[in-house]
Amino acid sequence: MSIRHGLLALLERGQMYGYQLRAAFEESTGSTWPLNIGQVYTTLARLERDGLVRPLPENEGGQRPYEITDAGRADLALWFATPISRADRPRDELSIKLALALTTPGVDVRSVVQTQRSATMRALQEFTRLKYASDKPEDLPWRLVLDAMIFQAEAEVRWLDHCETSLVRHRPAPARPVDHPEAVDRAGDEARR
Repeated sequence: MSIRHGLLALLERGQMYGYQLRAAFEESTGSTWPLNIGQVYTTLARLERDGLVRPLPENEGGQRPYEITDAGRADLALWFATPISRADRPRDELSIKLALALTTPGVDVRSVVQTQRSATMRALQEFTRLKYASDKPEDLPWRLVLDAMIFQAEAEVRWLDHCETSLVRHRPAPARPVDHPEAVDRAGDEARR
């Protein structure tokens, strides 16, 4: 998710200052994505630079609230209307890790798969426990985030099962000796003797 668009969506609700934005963001995502206050202020500075938000005068408490601009509303509407493509998502570190483990000497790939499966199963159990901890209507946004995390964890477990099955069937090609010029010269010398 874009922090930029997350903050714009929150400002669409009304004026807020940095700490309010951080709290509202974490509340909306059920604290599944902790947000650093530095990220909030850095993002607000960029949004202001791009004309998507504007700062308001400081309140009595010394906080400077921000409000969304018309350009910010247009940008937010476009974000909501545009599907997220697979290419827009970060690379899948786990698939890259397993691909590299297969080609790195000395790595027990099955152990890498098992370690990940155990961690994913623990996360899946925790997500499921959190999902059923509350059924208040105002918790719906948080439960939908948890549902997405549950589905992703379930898919990861299925993919790890597939990887393990593929590893059982995998027959690595025998290692070929590397021809070194010195070895070739020595072999030729020995054949001439």
